[in-house]
Amino acid sequence: MHVPLTQTLEKYVKDQVKTGLYNNASEVIREALRLKRQVEAYEAAKLDALRRDIDSAWRQAERGELVEFDRQRFLTDLDQRTDVTR
Repeated sequence: MHVPLTQTLEKYVKDQVKTGLYNNASEVIREALRLKRQVEAYEAAKLDALRRDIDSAWRQAERGELVEFDRQRFLTDLDQRTDVTR
């Protein structure tokens, strides 16, 4: 497979190889793709959690169980529940 890169990305890849952390450009690209997949999985988990919370909130509202919304607490809880590094 041949993947053309912009000059900026090509320089970045070469610079990463020069650091000695990678043996070649393929390793840099594979690592970048692994990280991209991790980010996508994290974002998908956050979205799933948000959808579950919204569904739960709708059910509560339909039952008349409304509570004041604390945005910061909600976001903190969401981050904790979707932390893929734990």
